[in-house]
Parts: sequence; C-alpha cells; structure tokens
Amino acid sequence: MRISIQALFNLYRSIIRNPKYRGWVILGTLVYLFSPLDISPDVIPILGQVDDIVLLTIFFSEGYQMFVDYTRSLMGQSAEKKAETQVNQGSSPSQTIVDVEAETVD
Repeated sequence: MRISIQALFNLYRSIIRNPKYRGWVILGTLVYLFSPLDISPDVIPILGQVDDIVLLTIFFSEGYQMFVDYTRSLMGQSAEKKAETQVNQGSSPSQTIVDVEAETVD
C-alpha cells in the first residue's frame, strides 16, 4: 500500500478544517512536535528536524488560511448588514461593491 504525501496533506487539511476535530488535531500536532518520538528522530542532524518543519509549515499555513477565511466572512457579513440597514431605512445603497477577477488579454 502506497500513501502519497499529497494524500496525507489533503487529509490533514480536511480534518483541521472540520470544527468537530480541529481541537484534537491542534493538540495532536503540538504533542507530536514536542514529543521525543518522531518519524525521524531529532537527534539525527537536519533529517531529524525535516518532519517537524514540514508539519509546522502545513499547520501554520492552514491556520493562516482559516484566519483569512474567517475575517473575510466577517467583513462580508458586516457589508451585508450595512446594505440591509440602508434598504430597511428606505434608501438604496449609494455604492455597490462588485468583486471582479480580470485577466489581461494580449
């Protein structure tokens, strides 16, 4: 049975994004990082730290991405509430925000 690194990465991402298991994944990650038992022991120079560095990189990148998604959702909710209050007050929103992705055509 062959397990790819991409499959492990996707599994970690999907589990840490699940609110039900997020706390356990964070706790398990921290225990693994500080535990003397590793896939590659830390007493081996350079190779011992590779698995810890990879795990930390994935952990922080996913944490940062979840933070960005959360702040975007909060900003989106506040914009929706603002537009809703303007509509409820009888005035139409003076500005409409449109998110557009554009590409340059040569």
